[in-house]
Amino acid sequence: MRGYFGIGVEGISKPMNFGNLARSAHGFGASFIFTVAPAKAIGRPESDTTKSQDHLPWYSYADVADMQLPDDCRLVGVELTADAIELPSFRHPARAVYVLGPEGGSLSQEMIEKCEFTVKIPMDFCINVAMAGAIVMYDRMRSMGRFAERPVSAGGPSEPLKAHVHGKPQYSGGKR
Repeated sequence: MRGYFGIGVEGISKPMNFGNLARSAHGFGASFIFTVAPAKAIGRPESDTTKSQDHLPWYSYADVADMQLPDDCRLVGVELTADAIELPSFRHPARAVYVLGPEGGSLSQEMIEKCEFTVKIPMDFCINVAMAGAIVMYDRMRSMGRFAERPVSAGGPSEPLKAHVHGKPQYSGGKR
């Protein structure tokens, strides 16, 4: 998969939920994880059994204004709002940072305004923040990864994915 992504939460109040999100982020190949204005200290949650903090950067921002993104990276808010793009219809940016709202709350208006895109998981109500993050990361992997096409009938693919073939560079305007 090309590009990179980071994922984090604004206003998180339950360290175990952040630990679950961090563990999933580590498993899905995130480049970094973060918190913005956490409601309480996160530390090293016991639920992060892969000890993701030992393997990828964790960033902590005091507030939205303090939040720093890599150059040319696009911020994607994950929030259940009427005008949010439904996740299955969203094309993920190659360089993205995903931010989720706190348990029992929503992203702040300041964060929503900072986001270039807002996506939602097409559900009738909000789900656990770690589970929502895992769904977003799975959707990114599924839509941007290189997988065999799904078969028409139930079951796995009938043919394996063909190996990628590297060819000569192609130049606009003819041969060089």
